[in-house]
Amino acid sequence: MAKFLWSNLDETAPTVIMGVPLDETTSFRPGARFGPSAAREASQALEDYSLRQRRTLDPKLYYDAGDLVLPMGNVEEALEVIKRAAGEILSRDKNFLALGGEHLITLPLVEAVAQRHPELVVIHLDAHADLRSRFTGTRYSHGTVMRRVAELLGPGRVYQLGVRSADRGELEETRGLTEIHFYKVLEPLRTVVSKLDSRPVYLTVDIDVVDPAFAPGTGVPEPGGITSQELLDAVASLQGTNVIAADLVEVAPAYDSTGQTGLLAASIVRECLLLLSHEKDAGLKGK
Repeated sequence: MAKFLWSNLDETAPTVIMGVPLDETTSFRPGARFGPSAAREASQALEDYSLRQRRTLDPKLYYDAGDLVLPMGNVEEALEVIKRAAGEILSRDKNFLALGGEHLITLPLVEAVAQRHPELVVIHLDAHADLRSRFTGTRYSHGTVMRRVAELLGPGRVYQLGVRSADRGELEETRGLTEIHFYKVLEPLRTVVSKLDSRPVYLTVDIDVVDPAFAPGTGVPEPGGITSQELLDAVASLQGTNVIAADLVEVAPAYDSTGQTGLLAASIVRECLLLLSHEKDAGLKGK
C-alpha cells in the first residue's frame, strides 16, 4: 500500500509537498491546521496507481518537506512566510503542492507563482465564491481570497467552478472579473480546459466543493455539492494541461469521525501529484 506523502525523502525530487497549517481567519469551525496531517495519515490506505490517469505515482518525483512554521496571531506575517517558502521552491526550478490550512493560503502562493509565470491562470473549485471585498472586517480572509487573487491577476484569468454559496453584493461587484460556474464542476471544466492552450495553471481545491455527505470534515460545509467521484474525475481531467502548482485546503478532520474527508484529501493529493509530475515523468520514461 502507498504511503505517498511521507515515503520519499529525496530532496532532488521535482515536486515539493508542503503543509501550510494557517488557521487564523476561519469564520465558522476552526481546525484546518490539522488538514495536512489528516491527508498524510490517510495516504496509508491508498494505492499509488491512479485508475483515472492510468499512471503510477513514482516516489522519485515528489518530496514531502513537512509543515511550515507560521507565526500565530499575525496573518500578514504568516502570508509573507508562505510566499517566501513558495518562492524558494520555485527558485530551485521545482513545483509544489500545498496542503492547507484555510483557503487564504492561496493568495501568497499565487503571488509567488505569478511572479515567475506572468501568464498564470487559476482554476478554483469551491462551494463558496470567496469574492467579498472585506469579510469580518478584514481584506485578508478565507472569504476574500479569490477577490484578492482576481485583482492580482486581472479580469478573465480566474475560473471558478462548483460555487453554490455567495453574497449578491460580491457577485455584482466582481462581474466580469472572474468566470464563474455554479453548482457543477466536471462539465464546465471541459469548456475551461479548451481555452487554456499551454498557459501555466494554478489549481486550488477547497474540499467543501464536495457535498458534506462525502466530506463532512471542513470548516464551512455547504449542502448540495458535487460527489467525491466528480471531484476526482475533474482533477484527473486536467491531465495534459500545464498545471505547475496546486493547493488543497479547508480539510478540518475534527468534524469527521469516520476519516472519509482525509481519505478523499489523500486521493486528491495523489491525482494532483500526477498532474504536477506529468512532464517530468514523461522525461524519465524517455531516458
